[in-house]
Amino acid sequence: MIVFVMLCNEGVNYNANGKVYSSPNNTPKRKTALLLGTSKFLSWQKENLYYKFRIDAAIDLWNNQKIDFFLISGDNSNVNYNEPQMMKDDLVSLGVPPNRIYLDYAGFRTFDSVIRSKDIFGQDSLIIISQKFHIQRAIYLAENYNMNAIGFVAKSPIDQTSFLNYREIAARTKMILDIYLLGTKPKFDGDKIKISAESPQF
Repeated sequence: MIVFVMLCNEGVNYNANGKVYSSPNNTPKRKTALLLGTSKFLSWQKENLYYKFRIDAAIDLWNNQKIDFFLISGDNSNVNYNEPQMMKDDLVSLGVPPNRIYLDYAGFRTFDSVIRSKDIFGQDSLIIISQKFHIQRAIYLAENYNMNAIGFVAKSPIDQTSFLNYREIAARTKMILDIYLLGTKPKFDGDKIKISAESPQF
């Protein structure tokens, strides 16, 4: 079991080599960026730096004209918690036109976010925005669903804990099982949505 977990983790790392970028100058242009959601605040109302740095990275790409649209995918499991809308509001406040932002409210986990970006929103080529450890897993998943994915790295907080590292290793192992053994599907299906400036989603 330990060897299997180690192979899952290293396989995801190896697969992402050459596909993750940290400078917008070197990042290939894509039509759409998949911005992976997270909470804006921690449970004690402290700012979540993972969120802040993802917004910063998204604006960096936008200002350098590397993308035309954002697809923000995150958790909206109840009326008081809406990751995609929070991120949209912040991007709009920083100058991104609302009709360039699409929201996927059913991105309850990375697995759902990536697969729904293709199945529901019709995207097979993406820049994925998140922290590096997260992007590596998302790229592996996307490629196994015949998507051309690269990543743009958001900074990681200095106080990243070993707990998060263990959590990511577990998530990678679960992803491998979902892909190759369990045949897992996203929690929700839905109507197709075309990402286009002529048909904005509000």
